[in-house]
Formats: sequence, structure tokens, C-alpha cells
Amino acid sequence: MDISGATGALTGEQYKRSLHDGREVWLDGKRVENVAEHPALQPTVDEFARLLDLRFATPEARQATLFKSEETGNEVSYAFSLPKNREELRAKFAASEWWMRESLGQLGRSPDFMSNVVAGLVDYADELEQNREGFGENARNYHRFAMENDLVLTHALGDPQIDRSASPLDDPDLALRVVEEREDGVILRGAKQLATLAPFSHEVLVYLNGVTAARGAEDFVIWFALPMNTPGLKILLREPLGAPQSGHAHPLGNRYDEQDAMLFFDDVFLPRERIFLLGDSLRALKGLSRINVWSLQSTHIRFLARMKFFTSVAKKLAHSIGVDTFRGIQEQLGELISYVQTLELAIKGAEADAIVTPAGHLAPGNSNGVGFWSADISARMVQILRQIAASGLIMQPTEADLANPELRPFLDLYMRGHDIGAAEKARLFRLGWELAGSSFGMRQELYEYLHRGDPGAGRTRLLRFYDTSATDARVDELISKPLTSA
Repeated sequence: MDISGATGALTGEQYKRSLHDGREVWLDGKRVENVAEHPALQPTVDEFARLLDLRFATPEARQATLFKSEETGNEVSYAFSLPKNREELRAKFAASEWWMRESLGQLGRSPDFMSNVVAGLVDYADELEQNREGFGENARNYHRFAMENDLVLTHALGDPQIDRSASPLDDPDLALRVVEEREDGVILRGAKQLATLAPFSHEVLVYLNGVTAARGAEDFVIWFALPMNTPGLKILLREPLGAPQSGHAHPLGNRYDEQDAMLFFDDVFLPRERIFLLGDSLRALKGLSRINVWSLQSTHIRFLARMKFFTSVAKKLAHSIGVDTFRGIQEQLGELISYVQTLELAIKGAEADAIVTPAGHLAPGNSNGVGFWSADISARMVQILRQIAASGLIMQPTEADLANPELRPFLDLYMRGHDIGAAEKARLFRLGWELAGSSFGMRQELYEYLHRGDPGAGRTRLLRFYDTSATDARVDELISKPLTSA
């Protein structure tokens, strides 16, 4: 892939212009002509542009998020880096911390996440080369291309929810598949879900489907990257969650609604240079954990930022209505802090337990169990915030209510807080509603539950692969002879 014209890290304005590329995006039955200017999508585009620009705002931000490419001299994102030592690993995750802190942990598909997946892809290149000659080189070339062009990426991993009791081997329309293989590439037909960030991304990575391990499923097993403006690729968006309704502000949903999409592949041509794996179920299964060795840590770091934001909002809500002196409320707030501390230690532990990958890069130790714990803790955080704020989450005045001189005296008298005015209290409770009650908040919670994979299936994998042999041997030794009370 040609990087001769690549300029490295994008500015916000460059990013906005790049989205006007002819992609076929559909929202509420109408085609979106320009994602960056559509009223339901523009606020999120503006927020991404702000974050991209923020990298250049101060020397500290620049140092935290960008490094110089050895090949071109361009400034590129640390998320694409391939660390060889602990100093480089720390720099990589310091950049993740910057991204997640600046976005309050609300962007599950921030550029930091998928860029780390691309780093994992190139780390797996030697194995991909064993699948077919040239596929490993394709992965390396794509890593360079994405890094030097500062691509914002999404992924689409799930098959359509048509009939999960049936097999795509019997009904091929149940999963994305290769319908024709040519010397220069393949033709793809089918659909993929759920592509978070699809309208705001430059490209999509596909590297998983529900029939990967099935015999005879070779036509369904493919890893690839595709530009969002590829002919034949249709992007169907769900209902926006941040659009103002009846004057009520949606401060988080408006800025951080990443959107989710169905992708329809209508006989899409995929060039061979963009294919990384084809028809190899076992290598695909093995590679799923390998390519996420850095992105999982990025996810933990994001969730920690989200937990901290949740905790601060919960504390302020409790104080605003004078319940923070109640023993039960203090216990709940302390519970939130205990989760924050636990995840902080887990993140540090994974980095301290860093391992050398087969490709010679340094990656965090295995922390899959932490991800499944996080899925449960996220729901508990929502529950605690709801219990603390109670009915106040539902009834708060709008900015127009607050500006009405006839209403304002009543609001100041009956909707003020413990030591906070009616206006500030309403805005605080609006944040609480966004986290624990709004459509945006409920979408975020569902995302947390599903993002790391099905928790039940994940725990089953932990049972199969976690090594308990040393402790098992101690138990066997204890029960091999009569137990005594002495």
C-alpha cells in the first residue's frame, strides 16, 4: 500500500474533510450526503476533531500521544507502536490514558482501541503468512498504511441475528462469505454487525464470525480491511441517541454517541492486498487473542476512566441532596471506589506481567478475566447511581425552564439542592441521567456487557485454559492420605 502522500497525525479539519468521501450511509430511510455536516452526526464528528486537534495543543499532549515514524519522519499515534521494551510499553499506554481521560471513558471505539488491534495484527503476521503467501506482508503493509495516514477504524465481528439456531452452512445468507475468489481478490456477500463508529471511521476491519470453527466453513473465514467508501458497501445506522428532545440537553449523548451500524456487502470486491487470512479456521481462532494483546489493555484503561467519572458524578449527586452523610450511601460510594482501585491494580499488574510475543514485541500479561469482571461491575455501577439519585434522575428542569422568569422563583425554591443552586443541580442530575437512565446510558451499558465478548463463553474459556495444575497437585497430595486433626 502506497504511503508516499501520507502526512501522519490528522488535524481535526483534515479528519472532517476525509469523511466526505462518497460513502453510502443510511439514517432513517435517507442517505446521508455528508457525515460531518448531518445534524444528528456532526456533534460526534466535532468531538473527534477536537480530540485530534488536542494532541497538538501543548507540548505535553504531543509528547504523550505521538511519536516520529522511523520510515517517514511523520508524527504518528502511539497506539500503532510495537513496543520492544518496558519504556516503550509504558509510552504506548500513557497515550491510551490520555485518550481515555480526555473522553471521560465514554468512547469505546476511540482511535486508540482499533489502532492497537492493527498493532496486534502485524504482531501475528508470521502466522498469517503461513496461511497464504503474501498475507503476512499484507498485514505489515496495512499497519504502515493505517499508521502513516492516521486512520480512524472500526470493526464488525458479529453475524446478522436472523436465526441463530440454524447454520450458515445450510443457509449461507446467515453470515458474510466469499462468493468468488479471483487472482486479484475476492467478492464478498452478506452482512456484519455491529460496527460501532462506522460512519465516523475511514475503514473497517473484519476478523471474526460465528462459524469460524465449523467444518466446511472455509468460505466464511476471512480477515480483511476495507475503506468505508468501497462500492457496494452500505452502512445502515441506528437511531441517534444524542439529538435534543423537547429542549432537554444530552451532554454526553450529544458528544459521545459513536453510532452503531449494520454493514451490507452487496457483492463487494476486496483486493488481495487487503486480505490477511482466508479459509483457515484454526489459525483464525488462535489469532483472536493474539491480535488483541494491546487493545484489551486499552479497553481496561478506558473503563477505568469511565468508572472514575461515574464515581465523581455519584459523589456529587449524593452531596447535592444531602444524603452523603447516610451510612448506606457512604457504603455504596465506597463500593464504587473499591472497584476503581481494583481495576487500577489490575492494569498495573498486567503491565508488570508483560510478556514477549512470538514476534518479539512486549505485551501486557493475560487479563481476560478482568474484562468479564468489568462487564458485571458496569451494571452494578449503574444500579448504585440510580439508588443514590433516585427519582431526581427523572424530573429536572430544562435550560429554557431555568431561563423563564415566571418559573425561576419556583425552581430556585423547590428544585435547589443541599448547597447547590437549581441550575447547577439540574445539570448535575442530567449527567446522572445520561449515565444511568437515558437511551445513551443504556446503550453504553449494553456495550460494556458485550464489548469483550459474551461473558459466559469467556468464563468457560478461562476454565479451560487457566493453569491450576500446581494448586491441583497440592490438593491431590492433601487427600491422598487420611486427614488428621493434629
